[in-house]
Amino acid sequence: MAMSDPLSIKLKFGNRILPMVVERADEYIYREAEKLINSRFNYYASKYPDQGHDMYLLMTTLDIAVRFKRMETEVDPAPLEKAIAALIDEVEQSLK
Repeated sequence: MAMSDPLSIKLKFGNRILPMVVERADEYIYREAEKLINSRFNYYASKYPDQGHDMYLLMTTLDIAVRFKRMETEVDPAPLEKAIAALIDEVEQSLK
């Protein structure tokens, strides 16, 4: 699948550079993800000294995955369900 508006970027994680081609509209998300990963990595590196690069990567990965899974389970569908029900009612009324 070809990108409609590709952009070459370089993300820096510690002393590693990750070149990527992303959709221009997604650049901000990738930059914010880079900041989050580096922030969590640095947190664990300062909180648990002498654990090693791989352990900090593992801690960072687990931290972000737990946050993601928590957000998945904490989303309340009720407001969305109400909005959808209202839209369905409006469509049904306009079809009468």
